[in-house]
Amino acid sequence: MGVETLRNYIGGEWVASATENFLEVRNPALDEVIARVPLSTPEEVDRAVVAAQTAFETWRRLPLQTRARYLLRLRDRVERHFDDLARTIVQEHGKTLEEARGEMQRTLENIEAAAGMFASLMGYHTPQIADGIDEECILEPVGVFCCIAPFNFPAMIPSWFFPYALVAGNTYIVKPSEVCPITQTRLFELIHEVGFPPGVINMVHGGKEVVDALLAHPGIAGVSFVGSTPVAKYVYATATAHGKRAQCHGGAKNALVVMPDADLERAVPAILSSAFGSAGQRCLAGSLVIAVGEIHRPLTEALVEGASRIRVGYGLEEGVQMGPVVSRKALERIHRYIETGLREEADLVLDGRGIRVPGYPNGYFIGPTIFDGVRPPMTIACEEIFGPVLGIIPARDLEEALAIINGSSYGNAASLFTRDGKAAREFKLRVRAGNVGINIGVAAPIAPYPFAGQKQSFFGDLHGQGMDTLYFFTDRKVVITRWF
Repeated sequence: MGVETLRNYIGGEWVASATENFLEVRNPALDEVIARVPLSTPEEVDRAVVAAQTAFETWRRLPLQTRARYLLRLRDRVERHFDDLARTIVQEHGKTLEEARGEMQRTLENIEAAAGMFASLMGYHTPQIADGIDEECILEPVGVFCCIAPFNFPAMIPSWFFPYALVAGNTYIVKPSEVCPITQTRLFELIHEVGFPPGVINMVHGGKEVVDALLAHPGIAGVSFVGSTPVAKYVYATATAHGKRAQCHGGAKNALVVMPDADLERAVPAILSSAFGSAGQRCLAGSLVIAVGEIHRPLTEALVEGASRIRVGYGLEEGVQMGPVVSRKALERIHRYIETGLREEADLVLDGRGIRVPGYPNGYFIGPTIFDGVRPPMTIACEEIFGPVLGIIPARDLEEALAIINGSSYGNAASLFTRDGKAAREFKLRVRAGNVGINIGVAAPIAPYPFAGQKQSFFGDLHGQGMDTLYFFTDRKVVITRWF
């Protein structure tokens, strides 16, 4: 069986890229090539934009209910192919099947939420603001939008954006990650089956050249991005310099604060899931634990014991709790951070390097890794590692814990484990993070809520998901009327 060469989807048709440049897509558990993805050209981006522009004038005039029904038909097809899509995620990304199913569930929820937003898109009307005068606000679609997606949630993250854009009457272009492009290709096969009008939603594979072409194209009204902070800064600066709307979600260094009164029996599993779920490759991963007071020693011992029992392997196998990281390059970067932590004299209490997974000698595996005695200025406390590496920082009290979190350049998520309502209230009001958990390890908002982020974790003013998308993907037109 040959290796699949992926194609673009432009104007309702599958189109082979004219490029001569391709990247290999590898199964990270096997280190085997499973597809070739094209590094498409700026000319192909232009064709996708033209197709989307052409479709926009017709699509925007369809009744809201009609646009929503297309999404509901897509939702039904995604549900029918739920497990096949989840298995594809495992094969190209490496996460476990359970984690991939969770991602697919969130994808479904976003499509459902977008389809249900059409009532909100009808605007609002105030009669008789003065004698014989009425006022109304109309929400209108803007044009062509695009998404530059990351590798770590190849199905879910594009669903934060494109369903909402479409139901609002815009047309769309998805640029999947070149590292994990197969899942989005499978989703576009379902989009093709639904029969969206040609050009309403398009997909162009590629790397930086495609990104730059999208950011500079005068036919693109706005861009949504999720990825590392340096790239988020670049995308935001470039997009806005070209007069585009931009919502750019960046990196994270999320801290989980554990108070002395915390219920360790429940807190420890939540922390382990936060730190090592998806092999730490998610922007809501808990990468730091701040242990307050005398909880430090028993918490550290419990975390090391629990993490050492996590079963690492191929995500399609029964009982596997953590898969490989996405690529050899990612594995090598994580190893360098561990070496940096040792040079900085943090205490490596659990070393996941050199792990062997029977039957998978070539996979990009690293086991759960824990550093104790981490100090806030250390590299491993400040920089996003994006792997299964957890640092433990001791703190005297909640005041010091808040100072550590608020002193970070990132502000994506933070959690507190406590039984004390006063401490919880103080934490949620004072912590500088967009997604806050109380006795929750992964503070992941459901579809109707925005995926918040602050400081260097987000660039823009309207986030992905939720009601923020209503305003990101529309223009407001105020009409004041008097009839004589």
